[in-house]
Amino acid sequence: MKRHACLLAVAIFAFTMVAEAAFDARPVWVGFGSRREGHIDVAGLRLNLPYSYNDAVTGVDLGLLGSSTYMWGLQVNLLSNIVRDRAGVLQVGLYNDVGGMMTGMQAGLWCNTRCGEGVQVGLLNTSDEFYGVQLGLVNRANYLYGFQIGAINVIRGSKVPFMPFLNIGF
Repeated sequence: MKRHACLLAVAIFAFTMVAEAAFDARPVWVGFGSRREGHIDVAGLRLNLPYSYNDAVTGVDLGLLGSSTYMWGLQVNLLSNIVRDRAGVLQVGLYNDVGGMMTGMQAGLWCNTRCGEGVQVGLLNTSDEFYGVQLGLVNRANYLYGFQIGAINVIRGSKVPFMPFLNIGF
C-alpha cells in the first residue's frame, strides 16, 4: 500500500512539473496574499487563503478574496471576485466585478461589469453595456440589449430610462 502511495505521489509530482512546463502555468496555487503572485498563471485550482492575485487563472478559483487580470472558469470567493480585464466565468460571491468584458454569469449581492454578455443575478446589478438578463432588486445599465427584471430597472441610454418590474432594452 505504501508503495502505491509513493508511486502516486511521484506521478502527481511529475504531472505537475510537465503541466507547468507545457502550459507555463501552475496546476495548483495556494495564495496567501503575496505581491509576488501576480506574474504566476494558474491552470487548474487556485485557493485564496485569504487573498490571491494572479495574472491569468483558468479553472476553479476558491477562497475569500480572488483577483486576477484574466479568468476563465468557475470563481467562487466568499467576499469578492475581481477580474481586471476579460472573463469567461461563473462568478459567485458577495461582490463580483469584471473591469473589461465578461461572458457568463455573476451571482451575488453586488454584480458589476464594464461590458457583459450573459446573466447577472444580485441585489444590485450594474454595467456600462450589457447583453442579456439582469435579475435583481436594482438593475442599472448605461446600454442594455436584453431584459431587466427587478423593483428598480434603469437603462440610461434608453428612451424609457426607468421602469419598475420589467425593462427591455434593444
